Amino acid sequence: MTSSPLDASVYRTLLESTRAIPWQIDWATMQFTYIGPQIEELLGWKQSSWLSVNDWAERIHEEDRQKTVDFCVAQSQSGVDHEADYRALTNDGDYVWIRDVVHVVRNADGSVASLVGFMFDITARKQAEDKILQLQRELEVLSYRDSLTGVANRRMFDTLYPVEWAKARATGEPLSLVVIDIDYFKQYNDHYGHVQGDECLRRVAQALDTGASRARDLCARFGGEEFVLLLPSTDEAAALNVAERCRKLLAQKEIPHARSGVGRQITTSMGVGTIVPGSQDDPSVFLDRIDRRLYQAKSAGRDRICDSEA
Repeated sequence: MTSSPLDASVYRTLLESTRAIPWQIDWATMQFTYIGPQIEELLGWKQSSWLSVNDWAERIHEEDRQKTVDFCVAQSQSGVDHEADYRALTNDGDYVWIRDVVHVVRNADGSVASLVGFMFDITARKQAEDKILQLQRELEVLSYRDSLTGVANRRMFDTLYPVEWAKARATGEPLSLVVIDIDYFKQYNDHYGHVQGDECLRRVAQALDTGASRARDLCARFGGEEFVLLLPSTDEAAALNVAERCRKLLAQKEIPHARSGVGRQITTSMGVGTIVPGSQDDPSVFLDRIDRRLYQAKSAGRDRICDSEA
């Protein structure tokens, strides 16, 4: 038994019964010689309104238009089959994500005769991809945030500190650090319990984050009850002002501490330092120096700021 070829009407019926939208453009005139009737259901533009490539280009979202047109024209001129994803404008002012799959039909001499292809609605796929990207960004943000206090975590500090150090070294601007420890926090936890201790950490972090208020300032939980402020473009006097502001903001919260050795509410000890990094300076050595100043403040009675070596 032999099979007979399908006639053109059968081909057209098959093409127009699919979700993919077939089309053809004559290369010499840049006119549509055909576009499937499904286009009207998808985009709202009448089938008869698709006359030239200009109609196609004008119905691409303005943010995608130039790059899409330039890419498709370049590929077509080179005789290369290609795909393009873009937002197509609907007749009612909305948009739909389209994937155009394009095949270049050549004449016998190799020149381009026409373009044929299919348009696919990939809106649902794009929305899913965007959701995945959003979740990835949210996870990245969360990976740099302390889950208990909501401020940056040690990982964020370890990432940004060398960056700001390099900027300060390149520009000759001062870089300051403030290392902070909550006074008698173990006694606080022992007396009030860990749930209340967690709430105390959150309130302290809030005060410190408010105190370091410029866009590039960073407040990070360094570990346990210890925090660090990274203050770019901040000289020694300004760093001391930030430290004092943080102490005042914390005092205003009036967090009771019945087992403190320096008063009746939560206080902190701080080490402060400023540097204009030179080629021989080491960021880890500078951080250790400020950490030693913190412990000098603690050794000297706590609830104070130490900004120099003993």
